[in-house]
Amino acid sequence: MISPGPMCVTATLPKALEAPGAARRLLDEISGVLAPEVAVNARLLVSEVVANAVRHGRHDGQIGMQVELQGNALHVEVVDPGQGFVPKARTPESPAGSGWGLHLVSELSDRWGVEADGRTRVWFEFENALAV
Repeated sequence: MISPGPMCVTATLPKALEAPGAARRLLDEISGVLAPEVAVNARLLVSEVVANAVRHGRHDGQIGMQVELQGNALHVEVVDPGQGFVPKARTPESPAGSGWGLHLVSELSDRWGVEADGRTRVWFEFENALAV
């Protein structure tokens, strides 16, 4: 179910392997107004965050997603029924197979965060996101 607003698109994604692809398609609904680099980076980051929600969220829930243009900024948030976590910075000692998604979010977005209140909300933003 997709409900577009004037500058906002929301959806409920299945907690399944298809969720990252569905999330990218949702983002594509507004990507035509985004700067090319922002559109590419946002697609990568939404794939990573939604894949994390599928992998780490509770198995009995769905994933919520919102993509919003706020002035010249792009705000994306993904909500899952998981218990939340404290993000950790990657170090040379970090396990080789984990943590790269949030590392990419940190490196490529202008701002990001994680909030937990019985569910987990991961968000990221790009400033100056619109194509000139």
